[in-house]
Amino acid sequence: MELYQRLKGQTAIVTGGGQGLGEALCQRLDREGCNVVVADINYEAAKKVAASLKSGSAFHVDVTNEEQVEKMVNYTVEKYGALDLLVSNAAILIAKPITNFTVEEWRKMIDINLVGYFLAAKAAARVMIPQKKGNIIQINSKSGKKGSYKNSAYAASKFGGIGLTQSLALELAEHNIRVNAICPGNLLDSPLWVNSLFKQYAKNQGITEEEVRQKYLGQVPLGRSCQYEDVANVMVFLASDESSYMTGQAINVTGGQEMR
Repeated sequence: MELYQRLKGQTAIVTGGGQGLGEALCQRLDREGCNVVVADINYEAAKKVAASLKSGSAFHVDVTNEEQVEKMVNYTVEKYGALDLLVSNAAILIAKPITNFTVEEWRKMIDINLVGYFLAAKAAARVMIPQKKGNIIQINSKSGKKGSYKNSAYAASKFGGIGLTQSLALELAEHNIRVNAICPGNLLDSPLWVNSLFKQYAKNQGITEEEVRQKYLGQVPLGRSCQYEDVANVMVFLASDESSYMTGQAINVTGGQEMR
């Protein structure tokens, strides 16, 4: 079997596909032979990513808006004739001590990270159930398995995501739809970390940004940062028939940092 083209002919939606990890996942799905709908609240970024693909389309979506999410799925089916794979990747991260969190910030994180996943999965399931096939993958986090220091809202949203993944796996199995989650470790070389999280965590923890990097690297038995391709490799496996007996799983991609 060739390294690429393992998903040839499939049609996928990637939410949050306009930048960072989402962009890398879109690129990999394109190499694997998928039609890819790059869905993002930043439409200009989504268009740029879609233009780089062999068979890509951009769609503007706020994943917290049910009408927009439904339109995203309808657009995909109208354009490509089916929906085989949903990759629910859209998420935000605000890290603060609990006493500094506003309820608006807390609700925003739950709304995007958890309710957004629910709405996307609901819309996808509506199409996949009559097809009698489909695949839903949530990009979760190691913070969906264990608490995260001064990062409670994010962890709460990701714990909820694993509960939703397991519940949907039970509900949709009879329709030949598999639902799994991927729990990446720290993507220390990504724009999210370089442009935001190192600063947030340094401020929260009273240490330098370099000390933050060394702290998190020191927690990884394999001794390196998680990379986009590490996540993409597992995504392709879960989207392929090679994992046809797997559903309801939350797979760690953490270099051994999380083993539960």
